[in-house]
Amino acid sequence: MLPSSVRVFVCLTPADMRRSLDGLAALTREILREDPLSGHLFVYFNRRRDRVKVLLWDRSGLALFYKRLEKGTFGLSALEGRGSPRAEIDPAELALILEGIELANAKRRPRFALNRSALDTQRGSAARSREAAVARQGSA
Repeated sequence: MLPSSVRVFVCLTPADMRRSLDGLAALTREILREDPLSGHLFVYFNRRRDRVKVLLWDRSGLALFYKRLEKGTFGLSALEGRGSPRAEIDPAELALILEGIELANAKRRPRFALNRSALDTQRGSAARSREAAVARQGSA
């Protein structure tokens, strides 16, 4: 399982599987408009969708995962048709795609999702309250 801070970006434009680390890093900058050294996962499929490469930076260098299917294709129909050359998915969705499960047919049950903006607002108001209490104690 990947940490929640890791994001997964899928390039919906077919990639030339002859590209290596530097070529995929260039695609990451050009098509996905992301930094390949961010630590996120960048996923590329070929035109036939029977091969996938996943690019990631692991603090000491670029790493590459490559999978070739002997039969069948990866299903991306749930991600296509958005009019964008990229999609962001959850790490769990990437695992399903790599296992051959079509996301369009998968049903997701509701789960808790942390609202980061509300949490930041709450932390900010709590910090202001502590500062006000310290100021009152200092003036007493």
